[in-house]
Amino acid sequence: MKLLAFETATEACSVALYVDGQVLERFEVAPRRHAELSLPWAEQLLAEAGISRSQLDGIALGRGPGAFTGVRLAIAIAQGIALALDKPLLPVSTLQTLALRAPQDAPCVLASIDARMGEIYAARYLRDADGSLQLQDRELLIAPDAYALPDDGRAWAGVGTGFGAGEGALASRLQVRLHSVDAQALPRASDVLKLAVPAMARGEGIAPELVQPAYLRDNVALTLVEQQALRAAKG
Repeated sequence: MKLLAFETATEACSVALYVDGQVLERFEVAPRRHAELSLPWAEQLLAEAGISRSQLDGIALGRGPGAFTGVRLAIAIAQGIALALDKPLLPVSTLQTLALRAPQDAPCVLASIDARMGEIYAARYLRDADGSLQLQDRELLIAPDAYALPDDGRAWAGVGTGFGAGEGALASRLQVRLHSVDAQALPRASDVLKLAVPAMARGEGIAPELVQPAYLRDNVALTLVEQQALRAAKG
């Protein structure tokens, strides 16, 4: 199998290529340079692997949640390539991709991304016997000092920039429940491939036009003042 993957939903930009078990990747924390870097990196990886676009079996991408422009960029690039080649797309959750950055022996993982405007994206995952991470409940957009873990006594590995948002409000709130925290972790395209390759092998690729972004915000242009007013109105 040969898959090309894009992850641009955060300040990190990454592109990765899977070729019959081997992975090549470009990764850089490069705010506002995602559009500049993504396609050239993809061409470099294909050249390095010695394959052409037409030999790809599909395109994978991080579908968010994350920055509006970054999520849209990954979808637009992936759709463009997939439509030109008549290949399927495999969208995966950016939060689940991020969760793979947690220690591999951690049975419970809380992944969180700084959503700006005083909020975070967050999702909980439990590790199956085969090592895969399964989403618990749903992905959330929430204030870091309002997030709560289930009252089940489990210890969690925290991963992602959401733990540094708001002067570390999430880490402070949950500190007694966290056995580790990596607030610098960012999602990577190589981890997108870890989710996408087996999914594609199961036949879960979809038509390019069916891909939907995960924004979580109803209004991605809502200002901080508007968000505060909305929370106040909700009581």
